[in-house]
Amino acid sequence: MEYEVPKILCCGDQALSIEFGDSIDPKINRKVLHLFDRLRARTVPGIEDLIPSYRSLLIQYDPLLLSTKELKTFLQQQLPVLGEVISKKGRIITIPVRYGGPCGPDLPEVAEYHGMTPAEVIARHSAVTYRVYMIGFSPGFPFLGGLDPRLHTPRKKSPREKVPAGSVGLADQQTGIYSLDSPGGWQLIGRTPVKLFDLSREEPLLLGAGDRVLFQPITEKEFGNY
Repeated sequence: MEYEVPKILCCGDQALSIEFGDSIDPKINRKVLHLFDRLRARTVPGIEDLIPSYRSLLIQYDPLLLSTKELKTFLQQQLPVLGEVISKKGRIITIPVRYGGPCGPDLPEVAEYHGMTPAEVIARHSAVTYRVYMIGFSPGFPFLGGLDPRLHTPRKKSPREKVPAGSVGLADQQTGIYSLDSPGGWQLIGRTPVKLFDLSREEPLLLGAGDRVLFQPITEKEFGNY
């Protein structure tokens, strides 16, 4: 649900959260990213960091340079223009994925849960253009919206202690890609050989909020050639 008037909430004495709604909705997320872009494009003394999510923007600030009252007043001046937001199309990035086998150990379980064959799960998962709603959990981890409702799958009851970087997983109505080796409870259906986070690159993050992602199934041989 989208809020008619965004809510400004205090998060301690050094951050404010601008809440635009309470659901996973591209319209809500576009407003989040529009405000994010507006604030990032201008220098506001005292604002130290901007963290967008599915439905909100967290603004971290230095209270010695910018009071809470001053920041709220400034934000209230920015919010009315968000009704005029024009959809900004991010990049479309194709991510190669080796589905199943050692790369996707939960694919058979997911297929059984939905009464499908593994091939049907792969076909449905790779047929959609996903929206990157936010980056979080670990550096470069994209939370992707747009998953076919017929693939909505609960998280695992017992998380794994280590999920390999590049693993593609399902969790409820989301799909995502593990950017680093880390613990995790998502249902793993594949893995990409592409690095989502690499400090040797000029821009370490491969994906950003607002980008769109297409998954391209590849063979085991093609996976090994990357």
